[in-house]
Amino acid sequence: MTITLTPGAATLAQLQDIWENASAVTLDPASHAGITAAHALVQKAASGDDAVYGINTGFGKLANVKIAARDVATLQRNLILSHCCGVGEALDDATTRLMMVLKLLSLGRGASGAAMRTIEILQDMLAKDVIPVIPDQGSVGASGDLAPLAHMAATMIGEGEAVFGGMRMPSRDALAKAGIAPIVLGPKEGLALINGTQFSTACALAGLWGAWRNAETSVLTGALSTDAIMGSTAPLQDAIHTLRGHTGQIAVARAQRALMEGSEIRESHRDGDTRVQDPYCIRCQPQVTGAALDLLSFAARTLEIEANAVTDNPLVLVDDNLIVSGGNFHAEPVGFAADQIAVAISEIGAIAQRRVALMVDPTLSFDLPPFLTPDPGLNSGLMIAEVTTAALMSENKHLANPCTTDSTPTSANQEDHVSMTAHAARRLKRMNANLNVILGIEAICGAQGIEFRAPLRTSAPLRAAIATLRKSVPSQAEDRYMAPSIDAARALVASGALAAPVDLASVTRDRK
Repeated sequence: MTITLTPGAATLAQLQDIWENASAVTLDPASHAGITAAHALVQKAASGDDAVYGINTGFGKLANVKIAARDVATLQRNLILSHCCGVGEALDDATTRLMMVLKLLSLGRGASGAAMRTIEILQDMLAKDVIPVIPDQGSVGASGDLAPLAHMAATMIGEGEAVFGGMRMPSRDALAKAGIAPIVLGPKEGLALINGTQFSTACALAGLWGAWRNAETSVLTGALSTDAIMGSTAPLQDAIHTLRGHTGQIAVARAQRALMEGSEIRESHRDGDTRVQDPYCIRCQPQVTGAALDLLSFAARTLEIEANAVTDNPLVLVDDNLIVSGGNFHAEPVGFAADQIAVAISEIGAIAQRRVALMVDPTLSFDLPPFLTPDPGLNSGLMIAEVTTAALMSENKHLANPCTTDSTPTSANQEDHVSMTAHAARRLKRMNANLNVILGIEAICGAQGIEFRAPLRTSAPLRAAIATLRKSVPSQAEDRYMAPSIDAARALVASGALAAPVDLASVTRDRK
């Protein structure tokens, strides 16, 4: 399936579909006239005598060096090759494809000066699944994601490496096997390709979608934990949350009320319960998880704007007949969004970890057996599973420290304030993976705790979630090798399978 995107109007729902399903992409033909007009203006500047940055000059600190007309093509090729300085692991294929799509959207706005043939090779690479190998370290998030985008551009000119048919090979071979001819870059085209925030934005979007799935799952696992410890649903009353007014908080309370409706466990202790209040990790779930959802929704709006933005330099202003240097390549908005997502991920995990600790602690778990094992002492039960959640929670707390506040000058002080957005966004994948495990272990503990309440049954939605878990994670009557069970629970969280009964409709509109 090929998705037609309108530059300036792509939605997060479209981009998530592309990311998840590896869809081919084409730009709306209505964008072609603007692309052609901007390219013509660049061509005119390239043939003139005036120095125009990035077209017939050097780059960065070398902007004052004039380049002869006969060397303009060499200038662009040299730019790409010299900027291929990325290191680290290769970015995953899905996020690499998303980065390419975001670059298409940016070029398609008709303010970059790229030729239609440059647009078309990106479209062909997406359609035929030629995926550049993009090392994921080396960008400071200002003057664009120079190194990562240079590796993408290198594949377009037949340099570097790419993946085709599941095999990593020289880019020239991958293009040949796909029937695509490498291109020769014209004036400004190399700069248009490597200037921009598309690497950071793609990683931030992938982090956003993973965080949202984790947030949805935490609503479910939190409900399991609440019923396991025979917690009260009184703090979920709608009036409490509407009095405060935060969208995410209201949505989480409503979703958890629906998940726990009809629980025999809850009804068994509604009257005569001597506990006045549950611990905060139970009682304040809507306030904490809801606040995280609101942060994610805010970040989503920022990233949707950025996904449709033109972020290279200089910009070609066709209506004004101007080519003007600016600073749209500075990724500060994306960095702030990524830092917010990181905080949300960390806090969702922090409160979930406390619920796990509550369930395994015999002094706090309200008549559940120590470490959720029927024969404590001989068996350690889920003792060390809780320790694992503590380790990952702590790691995420460290990773959640802001990246955008850590600027350093680069490029001989020409680029003297940078956003550090690339690793702000890149770390979200690791943080989400950690949170997958924390929530997977919470699901194991919550299910085990609820099963100890038999013959009382939990609600129908929570029974369905436990049944899904039990297909790959059996109940734990005695100690066993735990790593496979934890990994199976992690995979269920990562896939979103456990979040299926969760309804957060009132806030999902903000992330589309």
